[in-house]
Amino acid sequence: MKAVTFNVTIPSYVIGKSLGRVTEAALFGGLSGVRFGEIPEPQLPGDHWVKLDILLAGICGSDIGNLTLKSSPAMEPFGSFPAVLGHEVLARVVEVGPGVTRVEPGQRVAVDPGVSCVVRGFSGAEQCPSCLGGLPSTCTRAGDEGETLIAGSPIQRGMTIGYHGSLPGGWGERMIAHESQLFPVDDAMTDRTASLLEPLAVGMHAALRSRPFGDGPALVLGSGPIALGVIWALRASGFEGELIAQVRRKHEADMARAFGASSVISPGDDARDAMIATGANAYMPIVGDEVYAGGGFPLIFDCVGSEQTIKQSLRYATVRGRIVLLGCAAEIPKLDLTFVWANELQIQGFQCYGDESWRGKTEHTFQITHDMLLETGTPVDQMVTHVYPLEQYRDALSTAANRRKTGSVKVLLDPNG
Repeated sequence: MKAVTFNVTIPSYVIGKSLGRVTEAALFGGLSGVRFGEIPEPQLPGDHWVKLDILLAGICGSDIGNLTLKSSPAMEPFGSFPAVLGHEVLARVVEVGPGVTRVEPGQRVAVDPGVSCVVRGFSGAEQCPSCLGGLPSTCTRAGDEGETLIAGSPIQRGMTIGYHGSLPGGWGERMIAHESQLFPVDDAMTDRTASLLEPLAVGMHAALRSRPFGDGPALVLGSGPIALGVIWALRASGFEGELIAQVRRKHEADMARAFGASSVISPGDDARDAMIATGANAYMPIVGDEVYAGGGFPLIFDCVGSEQTIKQSLRYATVRGRIVLLGCAAEIPKLDLTFVWANELQIQGFQCYGDESWRGKTEHTFQITHDMLLETGTPVDQMVTHVYPLEQYRDALSTAANRRKTGSVKVLLDPNG
């Protein structure tokens, strides 16, 4: 089958770091660790496994961060390479093992890419505390081989499909998954909407885990799919207060409003005005940037994770405010943490999804997201700005990596296009 693979090697790393700013060939092309070609088709490794035909697969900001070598190397031990990329996947079931009861051939499914203890071959009390608690995205066995045999060898290390040497991701024609990772998609949902279930579930997980919301205004920083997903998820999960979105471009502002934002601001002076409007007083220290007291935002979602947005979050949070960190923040030089202790701030990071408390019962974030998309009817498919055939992956990656130039929000790969 045809697939886009990525391999981490010292030569490709050196070339990417030295030439990546000069040519994208060092990041996505022939000089990089990214390749397109034929690889063996995966076979079912057990009774509870499923083979899938890929319908659509998204390009995530974390994919761009890793391929452009801007992400922290701290997570490298929790992946295995070479790997077929792609963790945002909509697929169709084509083959099921004899023990599968969750799905059947012909169904469309969204794929939870998290590699749990169950996927690794551990069950019952053998599972780690995270997996027993329904949160396999933080599985403590991610750095180790497992018991499941894939093509005759122990399943390799890795926390998610897409960065896993044993489990191909969605940037190919076919893949395999354990039935516990699959969520059937209702026929009423379009392919484009269903392809967004994974990134929207990230926002829903953060929204649900941030309750109770309180009455004060909430601020969402960022204009990518995670930020827009947070806006939608906050409204879908019951947030009724003022919801301010900080975005950079008009089409992103239009989406933010359509998804539930009360108002939209731009970074810089516009954001400062919004801060002052909360009742904050501005002060200028003898050295450094403006600081504030009084007012502020009791709940801030930083969906960027840059030096600028983290700095803004720390200064814009009200006393004892909560900052939810969803952007893939890594090494931030000279980050001033004064307001963490001075204002007794709470900072909580979230990633991925898992079991949630919802409407009196326990449901997986994917299922909640799926059901609320049908219930709300929000036009989230507006986020899909570009779709490329799989073989045009270089153009797709360039489009996703150059958002200011291309206006991209969510870029998809279509193996059948």
